[in-house]
Amino acid sequence: MGGIKVYISDDVERKFREAAMRLFGYRRGCLSTASEKAILVWLSQVSEVADAAESIEDPVETIYGMLSHVKRTGVELQHEAGKIRAKRALGYRNAT
Repeated sequence: MGGIKVYISDDVERKFREAAMRLFGYRRGCLSTASEKAILVWLSQVSEVADAAESIEDPVETIYGMLSHVKRTGVELQHEAGKIRAKRALGYRNAT
């Protein structure tokens, strides 16, 4: 059996301990059980992403043609994006 030492924020540690004890009981090994289950879930999610990334040989070819339905040029889209970002920035500034 292996061991891993990790450092997490106090708030996350407290929440994790509380959840682990509620789910697996207030006994020895509940944190190990909860940690193992959490790591297995994380590994399954990461492996799905990694598998998808490995199956893409050429990312440019993968996205080629996705915007073919858009009737604007790349420069027009860049200008529009700049206007949207400026509008949002002004909105954030006025909200504070």
